[in-house]
Amino acid sequence: MDILSALLLTNGLVFLLMWKDKSAARNSGWRIPEGVLLLLTLLGGTPAMLLARKLFRHKTTKRKFVVRLYIIIAVQIAALVYFKLHGFPA
Repeated sequence: MDILSALLLTNGLVFLLMWKDKSAARNSGWRIPEGVLLLLTLLGGTPAMLLARKLFRHKTTKRKFVVRLYIIIAVQIAALVYFKLHGFPA
């Protein structure tokens, strides 16, 4: 699987899980663990996470989750800048 396919799959999964978790939150159902959502975000699902948070108005006020999410985003940006300046390892 190439990197683009993996990113598309990861983002689709993040979006779907955020929708499912929001639905479960409304209906007192089984919730998706935050660790799972954040791990998938770290693995490349950041665009879907940000979009789903906005569209579903979900996980927007839970401070601990928001802080962890923005730490992940900062690390991803730092990694992109580093690799842009120094190149990807062979």
